[in-house]
Amino acid sequence: MKRFLIKNASLVNEGNIVQTDVLLQDGRIERVDPQISVDSDHEEINAQGLYLLPGLIDDQVHFREPGLTHKADIHSESRAAVAGGVTSFMEMPNTIPPALTIELLEEKYSIASRNSLANYSFFMGASNENIEELQKVDPKNICGVKVFMGSSTGNMLVDNEQALSDIFEKSPVLVATHCEDEATVLANLEKFKAEYGEEIPFSKHPEIRNVEACLLSSQKAVELAKKFDTRLHILHISTKDELALFESDTALENKKITAEACVHHLWFDDSDYERLQSRIKCNPAIKSREHKEGIWQGLMDGKLDFIATDHAPHTLEEKENKYLNAPAGLPLIQHSLNMMLEFYQKEKFTLEDLVQKMCHAPALCYRLSERGFIREGYWADLVLVDPESNWKVESSNLLYKCGWSPLEGHSFKGHVTHTFVNGHLAFRNETAGVAGSFDESVPGKRLQFER
Repeated sequence: MKRFLIKNASLVNEGNIVQTDVLLQDGRIERVDPQISVDSDHEEINAQGLYLLPGLIDDQVHFREPGLTHKADIHSESRAAVAGGVTSFMEMPNTIPPALTIELLEEKYSIASRNSLANYSFFMGASNENIEELQKVDPKNICGVKVFMGSSTGNMLVDNEQALSDIFEKSPVLVATHCEDEATVLANLEKFKAEYGEEIPFSKHPEIRNVEACLLSSQKAVELAKKFDTRLHILHISTKDELALFESDTALENKKITAEACVHHLWFDDSDYERLQSRIKCNPAIKSREHKEGIWQGLMDGKLDFIATDHAPHTLEEKENKYLNAPAGLPLIQHSLNMMLEFYQKEKFTLEDLVQKMCHAPALCYRLSERGFIREGYWADLVLVDPESNWKVESSNLLYKCGWSPLEGHSFKGHVTHTFVNGHLAFRNETAGVAGSFDESVPGKRLQFER
């Protein structure tokens, strides 16, 4: 494998920004030092004026393969991920068929081993009937078990009380939950159907999938986790009310109960429904500015541990339907780093915060082996960012298979110039606003976990 020497980078890592060189060899970070010189064959990259970050880790994506590949697939979305600085992802089980057995799960790993440009792991899906399969999961090879405690895309709802208890008691790995109380959501939906029929406005989505639905379900998940001493991670917190369920006094690596914010709940609020309509319909719903600011506060005070995307593409043909028929989810993984960089530029978020919440913390929460930090001996998952470039999100530079973004027309400052995955220069883009170029000769690796 080619050696790379990155010179004069502003390294953002473990709470500091320092000017340094970094040598990559055999897929690993060989050396970090202010002055490195190499005699043997290598490619040198002048990173003067660029920030060097660990590769982002996104624990919540939907890449739609198998069964839904008209929307997305592992190849297309991993390319979009790498172009956006995401070098490792963990993908959800609500594909067709859903990943409810070890055999079906391993089929997804097989696809990724051939087609994913980024590093990968896949959640095992939970159902009302598959507790015996869940207990076969190898904790070192699989990121976790996903439980839908509220229905969403894919109809994998776990609503049997005994099944829920068994999952929380017996899962050998972290349990990640989608928390929305189904009875509350259905009752709200019937009320709005009675009022509007087929013409429910998209602005009512946060009233249908409301604060109460989220809080009731998250409370239940936390109660079960405390009862059975389960490692619980609650995905995509969307209300300020849920923050009371979490604490910030314990170091993340020692926490048993963790939670995350998603970029769209930090970026959008209910005032955006009028403009974007179905394009920002997602579950749990984007809610009011008050909740958006509450999520920000929870993120900064440590009650919410890190940031993910819940990248969930659908075709525009599917999305551009009336409320009842428009699926929930939006494509985000190519732009999550840029979205957070904008908050850094607005002085809401430091670069050190960004790296902590998008690189270090996911690695610590999932106990990822040798990733998430720029340390000698770790895998060389690295991203170089030009902080001064300006570009606009347009259809010509989108890499999502679905071909659209709720951010189209938005101008960003800063772009990814290079992404390394396991020391391989997988993506290069020295001109902002164009799609960039890929070297797909080396696929990503299966993520490993220290349990």
